[in-house]
Amino acid sequence: MEQMTKASELASSHIPAHVAEYKKEIISDLVNMMTNYPLIGVVNMENLPAPQLQKMRAQLRADFRIIMTKRRLMKLAIEQVKSSRKGIEQLENHLGGMPALIFTKENPFKLSKTLQKSKSPAPAKAGQTAPRDIVVQKGATSFAPGPIIGELALAGIKSGVEGGKVAIKEDVVVAKAGEKIKSKVAEILTRLGVQPMEVGLDLVAVYENGLIYGRDVLSVDEKEYLNRLQNAARWAFNLAVEASYPTKQTIKVLLGKAHNDAKNLGVAQNIFDKGIVEILLGKAAMQMSSLKSAANIQVVEKEPEKEQTESKTEEKKEQNETKPQEAIQKTESAEIKAPTKEELEANIKMRERQREIKEVEKIARDLQKKAAEEQDSKENSNKKNPIND
Repeated sequence: MEQMTKASELASSHIPAHVAEYKKEIISDLVNMMTNYPLIGVVNMENLPAPQLQKMRAQLRADFRIIMTKRRLMKLAIEQVKSSRKGIEQLENHLGGMPALIFTKENPFKLSKTLQKSKSPAPAKAGQTAPRDIVVQKGATSFAPGPIIGELALAGIKSGVEGGKVAIKEDVVVAKAGEKIKSKVAEILTRLGVQPMEVGLDLVAVYENGLIYGRDVLSVDEKEYLNRLQNAARWAFNLAVEASYPTKQTIKVLLGKAHNDAKNLGVAQNIFDKGIVEILLGKAAMQMSSLKSAANIQVVEKEPEKEQTESKTEEKKEQNETKPQEAIQKTESAEIKAPTKEELEANIKMRERQREIKEVEKIARDLQKKAAEEQDSKENSNKKNPIND
């Protein structure tokens, strides 16, 4: 109450004496609200029918106050409070069209959203300013062929006849944003059922704490804003994981990543560990199989001892019987033909492959032995420290 009294005294002391009393009261009321409301908006009521205006004022009365008066009186009120409210004089640059001031304690974006929801589409009238590019889209219409084709051409719209009806051949901009709408264009838009205008309070700018928010800032697409927030959160998460930055959200992923990296390193370097010994055994078996296949090595299964002894005896007899003849044949072949360089190299390669196979088999045996020792150690430990039920 005290602030309102001081504001009234301040307004009265700066109002010129020749101003009428009812105008002084309007200025005093404006000064009071500019002083006590944190948020002041400028709206344009141009082309807003009176019935819609009254309806909107009734809807907004609970949270907002709208004051409609002359532009000059608004400027006088702003002049009175600019010393106490820094930057409020910038609102004068936005008092175009048929301005009105709206006062509220809500935030600027809620005000913009509320006013946007209260708008409704309306047909265009000749002389109105296009709020955005007005586009007539291609497609069939409900008109029968006739003079309408010429009227569309006057409005810059190409048309033809398809299926017995007039059809627009291509999309066309009939009025660009900020341009005055021509009478012929307005007439055609009405006949086509296109309603490019919006009936409602057009929020131009909002003042709050020394800052002016323009229409481009206030008209935020909520879906696009939410998508940007989600993308930012996703990018931040990926960056934290790549940089190994531990947080509450990334710690589980980082632990899993560290576990997999350690496991892969152990397998690559053949490090014996209880967690990967089975993988190493499988790896050794695959390497051995691959080497056997590449070297074309035939593996002969071992015979039982008794059968093996008998076969050895028979082999010795056969060798004794055929030895003189083989010796003669070898001597003859040696005299006839000596081994070539390629044969010698192939023999060397075969020996090297056999040596590699033996090494892989040794690694596999060592791994199996180590796994068995670990299993025995584990069983002995369990026997020494039995768990009581």
